[in-house]
Amino acid sequence: MHEALALTGNRAADYELLLKQAESLWDSSLPLFSNLANISALLKEALDRTNWAGFYLWDEPAGELVLGPFQGLVACTRIPFGKGVCGTAVREMETQWVADVHQFPGHIACDGASVSEIVVPLARAGADECREEVLGVLDIDSPHKGRFDPVDQEGLEKVAGLLVRLWPQGSALRG
Repeated sequence: MHEALALTGNRAADYELLLKQAESLWDSSLPLFSNLANISALLKEALDRTNWAGFYLWDEPAGELVLGPFQGLVACTRIPFGKGVCGTAVREMETQWVADVHQFPGHIACDGASVSEIVVPLARAGADECREEVLGVLDIDSPHKGRFDPVDQEGLEKVAGLLVRLWPQGSALRG
């Protein structure tokens, strides 16, 4: 059974607690979607001033991100490669941290209340080691301008690293 995180107020330390909780929630006997659903719920619970937390999974044949487990309002179901903050994170293969999404060229508005966003790509070394296997992205939105900062980026990149390590082999849309 999940117990609510006892956050300390020290954001860096709280991300370490969040990381430990995420690892303890992951159950490799469950389908990928079940695990990602619990992680998205954990993130939404733990991160204050957020209105959406979840995953878009990479659909290699289609060359696009497809909506995965999340917590928040109804969301866009498909995001083309390189489009919006999520698609840009996949194209650039680096975290996109946007203080005001209304200033981001090509922003895709799924929830009009979202003002800031952080998107962390999920990828691991591919079979040929020359190319990364894209799994998807971790996406967190906030209705507050400038909500995310370097502490969030570092903490969420650690969470993403943990998820990539635990992620079952195969396509991002399988499991």
